[in-house]
Amino acid sequence: MARVLVSDPIADSAVKTIDDAGIELVHRDHEKDGPLEELIKGFDGIIVRSATKVTRGVIQAADQLKVIVRAGVGLDNVDLEAAKDNGVEVLNTPEAPTVSVAEMVFSLMFALARNVTQADSSMKDERWEKKKLRGVELWKKNLGIAGFGRIGQEVARMGKAFGMNILSYGGSRLIEASKKIGASPVSLDELLAQSDYLSLHVPMKSETEGMIGSKEFKKMRESAFLINTARGGVVDEEALLAALDQGQIAGAGVDVFENEPPVDWALAKHPKVVATPHLASSTFEAQNRVGELTAEKIIDFFK
Repeated sequence: MARVLVSDPIADSAVKTIDDAGIELVHRDHEKDGPLEELIKGFDGIIVRSATKVTRGVIQAADQLKVIVRAGVGLDNVDLEAAKDNGVEVLNTPEAPTVSVAEMVFSLMFALARNVTQADSSMKDERWEKKKLRGVELWKKNLGIAGFGRIGQEVARMGKAFGMNILSYGGSRLIEASKKIGASPVSLDELLAQSDYLSLHVPMKSETEGMIGSKEFKKMRESAFLINTARGGVVDEEALLAALDQGQIAGAGVDVFENEPPVDWALAKHPKVVATPHLASSTFEAQNRVGELTAEKIIDFFK
């Protein structure tokens, strides 16, 4: 019987499905259990979310590890090179949170465009600031999407439904996907210069770290809004703060941070920022899909 360590919580339904398949699950208690390097011995597989870091040290400490399943999209918390070196397969569930993340993008866009958070706060303070909080529309605006994978394409489809013009950048099948959705493929410089709303959907890699920094903000429109539901390190947070302070862009919707929770809360507290605590995939529906796909992939692997 295969033994799998569940290092981060997954849906109860997924746990039952895996149990019913005859796979032994052991749930890690982060407060009581020791370091993962000590705990990993004796397990054939491990299931993680974003909280657990599967480092080279963890992988090398394992004595029979065959598979790592990341219940979610990003793999930046797994040392992929170390896994490959040690013959450990890495699986994830990128299909699960697509709709939830795309909907979160529009939640942030509308909050910024229509000053929703400021309006709600003022009403709770019994202040009627109708004239002060006039906003802008999404209709006929340019929605620039950096990273045109599953989520980027879903954001594009929703943007089309709102009557937006879609600009696409990045991805191995960019031209084909753009043509199918009705987006216009552009260079990064064109994306920065033409976008009224710029939404980031790139994975966290060495080549994407800090890809939006001071140089890029200078190329953006002063009326533009930046939306980041990808990874915190994709945006240079100091450069973003400077761009907001200097009026280089109009505002930002930030769901992800370089450190989570932030060490420095200046960005989250900025008056031109709508900040959320990495909520993009945190819907009941998405988490159930994550669990179902995690169960399916771990069972299929051991079959």
